[in-house]
Amino acid sequence: MAKPMKTPPAYAPTSVDHALRLAQILQLDGVITVSAAAERLGVARSTAHRLLAALVYRDFAVQNEDRSYRVGPVLALAERARSDVGALRAAALGPMGALADRIDETVNLTIRTGRNVRFIASVECRQALRVGSREGMVFPAHQATGGLVALAALTDEELELLYAPDDRADPAEEQPDLARLRRDLRSVRRSGVALNLERTERGVVAVGCLVKGCADAALSISMPSVRYTPKQIKPLVAALTATADAITCAL
Repeated sequence: MAKPMKTPPAYAPTSVDHALRLAQILQLDGVITVSAAAERLGVARSTAHRLLAALVYRDFAVQNEDRSYRVGPVLALAERARSDVGALRAAALGPMGALADRIDETVNLTIRTGRNVRFIASVECRQALRVGSREGMVFPAHQATGGLVALAALTDEELELLYAPDDRADPAEEQPDLARLRRDLRSVRRSGVALNLERTERGVVAVGCLVKGCADAALSISMPSVRYTPKQIKPLVAALTATADAITCAL
């Protein structure tokens, strides 16, 4: 039986439809200018500019130095079908919830896409003072716990290539000190975990490890720095790695 043709929803907001169409165009064309977007959508340049600015704000697009726009971290992540992000998230939520209940701290799952890391799941703890959900947020990989763990899985040559000068790079993107980053990653490789002492956000401490068998995925525990003491590391790492192994088994 032939599938019925799609019909547009009766009350679809025009701006939403335009933004979704722009996201599709970015995925298909790779790069687009404001004038080209305006022409494709049949809208004024000012409208196209506002739509693209909204896509940039939500990490669906990135602006190049020449003021054109390209696919951002969210759409880049969507292109990574091989990582099967949906299956990873589904497999992780149960073990993450159990870990959050056990240690009463927030648990996060991230995946690296290029130079960025995206939070694909967060389970908050019950404490009044806690690290809130980061789900959907994007951070530079070298600043985030899960990003450091994922970068540590790269060779020095792969790291150099990843951070090589790129004309398409976002001019506002902060570039890491590669000498310092290499030192940090050597420490992560030796221990198997990344300890983040307020590196990403002031007042937040986190520890993370890889999810084995799932490229660039990392699990982390985040807590307010006022609740952290070095003696917590050993039990936290034990609980964290056991949960990461449970996610691998669930996959």
